[in-house]
Amino acid sequence: MKAAQINAYGDASQLFVAELPKPTVAADEVLVETYATSINPIDWKAREGMMQKMFPWKFPVVLGWDVAGVITEVGADVKTFKVGDEVFARPDIYQDGTRGSYAEYVAVRENQLAYKPANIDFKQAAAVPLAGMTALQILRKLEVGPGKKVLIQAGGVGIFAIQLAKLMGAYVATTASAHNAEFVKGLGADEVIDYHTTKITDVLHDYDAVYDMVSAIDEGIAILKPTGKLITISGYPTPEQQAGPQTVESGYLAATGEDLAYLADLIRADKLQIVLDEEFPLTTEGIQAAHRRSEGHHAKGKIVVRVR
Repeated sequence: MKAAQINAYGDASQLFVAELPKPTVAADEVLVETYATSINPIDWKAREGMMQKMFPWKFPVVLGWDVAGVITEVGADVKTFKVGDEVFARPDIYQDGTRGSYAEYVAVRENQLAYKPANIDFKQAAAVPLAGMTALQILRKLEVGPGKKVLIQAGGVGIFAIQLAKLMGAYVATTASAHNAEFVKGLGADEVIDYHTTKITDVLHDYDAVYDMVSAIDEGIAILKPTGKLITISGYPTPEQQAGPQTVESGYLAATGEDLAYLADLIRADKLQIVLDEEFPLTTEGIQAAHRRSEGHHAKGKIVVRVR
């Protein structure tokens, strides 16, 4: 099968497409023929070597944490899914680093799978798992709900987080350039701060929650109530930042098919919008260009890679 891999840490030129064996599936896994995958910032951070403490991989490494496709094989203990099912997932990349989703076939544990909604295509489905579940789980940890005020910075995760926070009944503020203000309002944001001209600390006060995606932890703490919570997915709070009365911590995704199925139900009901940026093919040139697009921080939506 074709797969995009790296043989060393470095810039996007380290990525290349080569032939690898298909994964073999364990008893609790299925084999998914990949139709599409997507790019997340963790992909190029891992490619640069920033995740070495978390993932002590040996080369070559196949990156990628999103997959949408069709099941072609099921393990002996798989009960819910069958060959031919259209599914999507945020699969494990595994400790050996060889089983990421930048590949024509991906092994996925049954408990990480959900059925792809029929009203979206595979490219849209591939944009959802990592970003959508990260948005959902952190909002739950922040206890976002009716009557709560939450600050969310936009981005791949932010696009889902703004919509989900509104569905949870919260008042949502976000940061965006003037060019993107109407876009994030269309997602449901109640208040948009132009980060080029305005400091959030000048306009926001007494917030219940901050969902930090840009390592602006000090600014987020400054707008919180004493009982407020801040969770960051882009950095690590210092002991000084955690010394105040507010709850300040890092947040991580725990991929589950249950949470992905919840998002799938919202998509089927047309309550959750999927925003795509650019599409690239699974070629050496395509995967390198997709990473550079993500690293440039100008993507307006999720970057997807077409595999089938």
